[in-house]
Amino acid sequence: MKIGALQEPSFENRVSITPDVIDALQKLGFTVQVESKAGEKAYYSDADYEKAGAKILSRNEILKDSDLIISIHPIDPDSAKQIPKDKIYIGTLSPLAFPQKTKELASFGAKIFSMDTIPRITRAQSMDVLSSQATVSGYKAVLLAAANYSRFFPMLTTAAGTITPARVLILGAGVAGLQAIATARRLGAVVDVFDTRPEVKEQCMSLGAKFVEVEGAADASKSGGYAVEQTEDYKNKQKEAIAKFAEKADIIITTALIPGKKAPVLITKEMVNSMRKGSVIVDMAAMNGGNCEYTENDKTVVQNGVKIIGDSNLPSSQPMDASKMYAKNILNFLKIFVNKEKQFSINMEDEIINTCLIAESGNIRHKGILSLLS
Repeated sequence: MKIGALQEPSFENRVSITPDVIDALQKLGFTVQVESKAGEKAYYSDADYEKAGAKILSRNEILKDSDLIISIHPIDPDSAKQIPKDKIYIGTLSPLAFPQKTKELASFGAKIFSMDTIPRITRAQSMDVLSSQATVSGYKAVLLAAANYSRFFPMLTTAAGTITPARVLILGAGVAGLQAIATARRLGAVVDVFDTRPEVKEQCMSLGAKFVEVEGAADASKSGGYAVEQTEDYKNKQKEAIAKFAEKADIIITTALIPGKKAPVLITKEMVNSMRKGSVIVDMAAMNGGNCEYTENDKTVVQNGVKIIGDSNLPSSQPMDASKMYAKNILNFLKIFVNKEKQFSINMEDEIINTCLIAESGNIRHKGILSLLS
């Protein structure tokens, strides 16, 4: 069976398959084909792929000759038209954020798997692209904030006096938030963290952060590891608590997303205007509207001396390791399709496969996407 890895759009530096997973894919019985220059921005040359055993082909050859096509971002309609209807396409499609685009992609007839719909169960951890890429995002968000901050992060005692440490407020203690805590603490900042799930308190404290508790949060234990919509009463309590910490914060990192919904606004205009000049907000929910009222996606806005950086694609800024992690997720995902005889089959009784197959034969089959479309 032939796997074809495509070059990503011009704004993306990552690549979906890296040379280090090609040997493992071949042992599973796959032949690997990579679009020419697909890995260049992630510092993987065509020669690196060929040395690992992959074939370098043009985009048209990949689309027509591959049984299974892989990318990170959704492919363009012209490329989708070239995929035969009996073939398979795997990507990270954000179908709950862009249901109409997903419907258009599905109309071309291929079997479509979206890696960001993988259920958050123990068996699927090694395939979870959202978690692996969130690790990169959380790390890079703090470095980005530090680079734009007007002061030092750590406490420094110098002949010229003592510099107090930066205060960092992190909203959301998922994978990205926890990595942000760890990175900010390594840089010497004092960290406060807020999350609607009280069960993450221990994890935050173990990394050296203070956990901000607000009582009355909706139970998220049955949401598959994702955040859920909160009541208006809770939102008001939440707003008051965050406002107190935002006023003292030098850096705010926001990570809050709810699948299929606009990102909740956690940092209001009033909160931004209460922060001291030279402070920085890095909003990782920018693509879904942002957690800050001033956020604009892919832009840096300066308001009352505070920088608000909207960036939902931070993994692209660390393309080599981010690509490696994504490629490992793809490898582990493909393993569940291959039996001991190296035969490829789609077992719809497998929870992971059944959840991730969002479309086939031109029709959407994912209940969440269908609900949004209707």
